[in-house]
Amino acid sequence: MLSSFSSPRVRVVATFDELVATPWEDGVNALCLLRSLAGDFAEVVAALPPGKGIVGLDEEELMALPLSAAGRQAVEAMLEDRRRLEALGLLPEINAIHGYVRELCEGTVNTEVYSFHADSATVPADTWLCTYHGASSEGIINEEVMRRVDVPETRAALLADYGGADDEGFREWLSEHCYDLHFVPLPGAKPFVFGVGNLWRIATEHPGCAVPPCVHRAPETLPGDATRLLLIA
Repeated sequence: MLSSFSSPRVRVVATFDELVATPWEDGVNALCLLRSLAGDFAEVVAALPPGKGIVGLDEEELMALPLSAAGRQAVEAMLEDRRRLEALGLLPEINAIHGYVRELCEGTVNTEVYSFHADSATVPADTWLCTYHGASSEGIINEEVMRRVDVPETRAALLADYGGADDEGFREWLSEHCYDLHFVPLPGAKPFVFGVGNLWRIATEHPGCAVPPCVHRAPETLPGDATRLLLIA
């Protein structure tokens, strides 16, 4: 995995204000504020009650945890990030991810979050991400992926599921099911790791977006793996 973000589609910024204000241009679709956060996030995880799946954490619950000064410093770092995003009019969440609850995939295309995918919106919007503890998200540049629906065998299977011709109606059906937002890496592709503590703003698929959406995925967190602490908006 790449850790230096040497791709022309990824740009590292120096401040939060720059992360907010930098426009999408020149093909860049992922902005990263590199950080080394103070505080003991592992202590926060250890203090959380047992849970399954994805559990949202509110400020009252986090502040009530029995923590040392280092643990409280970690909590304040997460809450400060949430406050800054809320000030932008966003609706950020802090989640403890104990493991994704896997459902039997009945469709031809896996649309779970640990499949490489792009986020979409009907109006201009970005995705914001920060992993504070556990495995972090991964990205991959657009030139190193193919849409799953363009893989000949997959497209043939989807056409069979659809029961019609490969026409505009079929393409609308793919979009309705979000099948066209999932990707498979090409041979030799080199995904990059978002890293722990870094705050990311990534481009989504929406009308009028000046750049392609950032293709990314969540790590396949399973029960027994380290609990992730994730900020997402």
